[in-house]
Amino acid sequence: MSDPQLDPQRGLRVPHRVVVIGHGMVGARLADELSRRDADGALDVTVLGAEPYEPYNRVLLSDVVAGRTDVAAIGMPMVDDGRTRVLRGTAAVSVERDARVVLADDGTRHPYDHLVLATGAAARLPDVPGLGDDPASLPAGVHALRTLDDAREVVAATVNTPRAVVVGGGVLGVEVALGLAGRGLPTTLVHGAGAPMDRQLDDEAGAVLRAGLEAAGVSVRTRVRPQEVLVVGGRAVGVRLDGATTEPGESLGASLVVLACGTEPETSLARRAGLAVERGVVVGPDLASVSDGRVFAVGDCAQPPEGSRGLVAEGWDQARRLAEHLVALAARPRPAAEESSGPREHLRLPGDGTAPSMAVRLGTLLSSRAPGAGDGAVDARGTDVVKVKAGPLSVVAMGRSGSGRVPVPGERAVRLGDPVAGRYVEAVVADGVLVGATCVGDARVAADLTAAYTRRTPVPADPAFLLLTPVMPAAEPASSPEHMPDDATVCRCNGVTKHDIAACVADGATSKDDVARATRATTGCGSCTEAVCGLVDWLAGARTAGEAVPGAMTTSAHAS
Repeated sequence: MSDPQLDPQRGLRVPHRVVVIGHGMVGARLADELSRRDADGALDVTVLGAEPYEPYNRVLLSDVVAGRTDVAAIGMPMVDDGRTRVLRGTAAVSVERDARVVLADDGTRHPYDHLVLATGAAARLPDVPGLGDDPASLPAGVHALRTLDDAREVVAATVNTPRAVVVGGGVLGVEVALGLAGRGLPTTLVHGAGAPMDRQLDDEAGAVLRAGLEAAGVSVRTRVRPQEVLVVGGRAVGVRLDGATTEPGESLGASLVVLACGTEPETSLARRAGLAVERGVVVGPDLASVSDGRVFAVGDCAQPPEGSRGLVAEGWDQARRLAEHLVALAARPRPAAEESSGPREHLRLPGDGTAPSMAVRLGTLLSSRAPGAGDGAVDARGTDVVKVKAGPLSVVAMGRSGSGRVPVPGERAVRLGDPVAGRYVEAVVADGVLVGATCVGDARVAADLTAAYTRRTPVPADPAFLLLTPVMPAAEPASSPEHMPDDATVCRCNGVTKHDIAACVADGATSKDDVARATRATTGCGSCTEAVCGLVDWLAGARTAGEAVPGAMTTSAHAS
């Protein structure tokens, strides 16, 4: 049977052109997913990224602010397959849907068969006096935290400022406030609701979190909002409050104001292209725009039928699903009329590509569809785990949890409230599995609940055991890797086990970066970095000594 993508007269393959607009965490992941699946070179992928940097982990920007992570350590693996073109510092300015062309700010034109919008989201700024009308020109000392440049500016500002105010007590605000306080900077967290992280936590859990913040040196002000950012000579000097203030017109002095007020999907390009936009770009279950089946949207800019929580795991799952779809589309025969219309560039001879390496096969395995997700179904479990990166203060929420949870028949919730010890745990079970959980102040139980939730592990007959007793094998400290079972999950963000890391080392990996390129371990929240480094050192040491890499033989057989 002839290749449906071959020109019978010339014997050349016509690649399927995919243009991705956005090179953030989701756009970069999509390019990687496409590369891993497209072993035959059926796709011609171009990625346009407005920022001049290599892809980096935005989730770890708060760690940069806290000083726990260096800027150089938050880079993400680049696609290096010789086929994917990544144009950094090149922003898309318009989409001509009739001609199927994207126009970039450098004047270049990029034709496409399918277009993917991964434009992300912009920081939401409060509509208060003092901030001006241009979000790109905030007063000196006022910063959002959305990009690498933002993080660098906040860190630089901590050197000469006597105190800081963080506006917004969501996940990012909590992380930034703790990070600034950890640098020794007197910091006040201002939040309009009754407790921080009120979208994820109920009142009791929020009170425990508040106590933990105050113990870490953060002054917490709730039920207050910024009424005005006070600016003198173009520089911020404080924030005037409204709401439950100690006195009318109360002000907090601060020469560093960090705005963590949430995000807004970046949809301006989609609007100009005439695509349906509500809060985000409206897409169907297949992530295609309801206005144009050749245009897709993923990540923060997308508005799928199931809604969006703004978590990177959701965007990564969308990238995986869309990559599968686009590779399948490229494998279909093109209609004859379409095949002959328009210029086709970058033709490749059949058999150009090489067989996928062990690393590529392992990466595809790790990103395969979660068990139990039927065709057409969107399995959100595991993509809705919210984790605060705040050093010793552990906060995790997932599934059916928090103040917004409405009890339904068949559910059972058990909880442990221990404010004196700074601990709160709630587990919600139904049909013998964990369907939601909240854990503040106990990292070990939080990790265990996360594993039980994402893996659908049967829970004990008495779910109260979930509040204290480990129910899943967890990654042991890297100092004792021999005690870890092969199926122990080391990187929960990407589902990477000790078993998988052993396969990488057996295949030649010698560093954390090698493992990250093959499995994506450490590229999520970053909390597994120490464990991954310890495992790689131990496994590589065994290999250097001429010993069999523990678990490598069984892992290689599994991955192939």
